[in-house]
Amino acid sequence: MPQLNPSPWFFTLLLSWLVFSLIIQPKLLSFTPTNPPSNKLLLTTKTTPWTWPWT
Repeated sequence: MPQLNPSPWFFTLLLSWLVFSLIIQPKLLSFTPTNPPSNKLLLTTKTTPWTWPWT
């Protein structure tokens, strides 16, 4: 069964991870986001219990 032979696929996997780790990832991490996150104040809302008409 040829799919059990890891010889050609291991090299492909290793090469693709090296390309991703060494070439693509630094290029993607160099971009700065257009909308940096800002510190927002969390507004707490007061909730009122629901009044059920049958109780």
